[in-house]
Amino acid sequence: MSQSKNPLRRSRKHRLVAGVCGGFADWLGWNVTLVRVLYVVVSILSAAFPGILAYIILWILMPQAD
Repeated sequence: MSQSKNPLRRSRKHRLVAGVCGGFADWLGWNVTLVRVLYVVVSILSAAFPGILAYIILWILMPQAD
C-alpha cells in the first residue's frame, strides 16, 4: 500500500471552524474560498444533503494536520 503525498487532513492554516473545508481545499489543490462556497451552496440547495451533520462527522473523522 502506498502513502499519498497529500493525505486528507483538517487544515490548521485555512480554518474558520474546524478546518474541514480547508483540508479538502488543500487535498484537492483548490482555492479554500471556492470549496467553502460550494459546500454552502450544496448544503442550501439540496434538502437531501444535511450539511451541518456531514461537517460534524468529518470534523470527528478527519485527522488534524501536523
